[in-house]
Amino acid sequence: MSSFWRNWLTIWGWGVVVFGLALAGAGFAATDGVATAVLGAMGPAPFTFDAPLRFAVGLMGAVTMGWGLTLLAFFRLAETAADQASAWRMALAGVAVWYVIDCAISIATGFTLNAVSNTALLILLLIPILGSRVLSADRSPLAELHAARTAQDRT
Repeated sequence: MSSFWRNWLTIWGWGVVVFGLALAGAGFAATDGVATAVLGAMGPAPFTFDAPLRFAVGLMGAVTMGWGLTLLAFFRLAETAADQASAWRMALAGVAVWYVIDCAISIATGFTLNAVSNTALLILLLIPILGSRVLSADRSPLAELHAARTAQDRT
């Protein structure tokens, strides 16, 4: 993967972490301003937090931060995977599960704009994955070394 796509994915991953931090702020009245503004813009107004919602959104923020950091780790490790294409397909399967369920719940609860932002986030993830062609073939350094040795053995 080129440094351009690697940098794109790094920025994307840190963006997810920062968004998770904003959501985690909903866990406390003193830090819920950003989450209140975001959720108020996405769904029915006026938006206020009660205790169960504060708990759910705050935890969702923690999970989102963890998801972003996990994907950042995956982006680095995938380059050395023996079967890069399979690793990327598994990661995308997880992203697909998030996308379908999150969008369905967002639309069903009146937060349709969240489904739109999910779609934008998904597109911004797919652009470097498709652009780098990591799904099309095994392009890991180990596979390239094996291919070079196999080619050398044939001569």
